[in-house]
Amino acid sequence: MDNICIAVIYHSGYGHTARQAEAVRAGIERVDGTQCLPLTVEEAPARWSDLLSAEAIIFGTPTYVGGPSAAFKSFQEASSNAVMAKGYLWKDKIAAGFTNSGTASGDKLATLMQLALFAAQHGMHWINLDLPPANHSTTGSPDDLNRLGFWLGAGAQSNVDQGADLAPPQSDLATARHLGERVAEATLQFVRGRTLKQEPALPVWRTANDR
Repeated sequence: MDNICIAVIYHSGYGHTARQAEAVRAGIERVDGTQCLPLTVEEAPARWSDLLSAEAIIFGTPTYVGGPSAAFKSFQEASSNAVMAKGYLWKDKIAAGFTNSGTASGDKLATLMQLALFAAQHGMHWINLDLPPANHSTTGSPDDLNRLGFWLGAGAQSNVDQGADLAPPQSDLATARHLGERVAEATLQFVRGRTLKQEPALPVWRTANDR
């Protein structure tokens, strides 16, 4: 089987979410049998056919004012005519999401929920983060995976007075890598299962003793 394609579509206003997207890509590429197609929302409208060939799409956006950025929303709305109206072309693809904001919460859950609803409107299968919350006890640490405590997708926090060379911190990037790897593994399982279902059944040979 050829390598399966997993697309990462994201918008980044100041470079911080782009670093998160790069970490997701690195996680995908840890898994043999997969390859990543990273696209910004500015590039995506010229690549609808490439997205159609992807088995999974991971969506990423900064959280601005309690939701996805305007640029990401523009991409979402463009998909209505380019994908939905042409027969729900993303139906049964795998989906997941990540987001970044300037504060620990920043209402990132609202953004992840909007991404999950967007995927559901396309008939996609959402993959969660599958990490316990961390950094919530005396034995916890800001260096823990999922230090911000999100379940629906990967969250990151970038100090507003730091550039993308310093933020988000390494623990949030490691969490994003975990999401990419998890989606890649789940997508491989899904594709292999679908392939097995489509293969013709082997003939069943019976003997007198089988009756």
